[in-house]
Amino acid sequence: MPAPPPLPCVLDIEASGFGGRSYPIEIGYVLPDGHAACMLVQPVPGWTHWDDAAERVHGITRATLQAHGRTPREVAAVLNRDLAGRVVYCDGWAHDYSWLAALFEEAGLQPAFRLESVGALLDERHLAQLDQARREAVLEMGLTRHRASNDARALQRALRRVAEAA
Repeated sequence: MPAPPPLPCVLDIEASGFGGRSYPIEIGYVLPDGHAACMLVQPVPGWTHWDDAAERVHGITRATLQAHGRTPREVAAVLNRDLAGRVVYCDGWAHDYSWLAALFEEAGLQPAFRLESVGALLDERHLAQLDQARREAVLEMGLTRHRASNDARALQRALRRVAEAA
């Protein structure tokens, strides 16, 4: 029996809301070997947009970010260290790309990795199965909090499930 294909590196971002003025507040990722990390991002003075509806989803308050967040430069440096040279996949590329760009612009750094949509990994038929596979992964993993590293783990597991069903 052939070995299963390697798991992709997956990233997820929680944000202050949606739209052009929103910014990243938490970034989580999981590597192909299963190692995961998650970091809160401390907002900078120009990052003021806040959507209470988004806070109800992720449960992260502005006070939590101020008390426990890392600076954009620290977060960008960790991402570059851990993800250097990799293609990193996400399921909300349009939003995640702009939030990642805002983080790296504020940090004064360039990403050392490439962000791609999970659509690059799957054909249309398998992409259509991804949401259901993710819901199943969340249930199997017993995840109750909508947080970036949990979402990244669930997405990685869902990608494996969809690939194995191919």
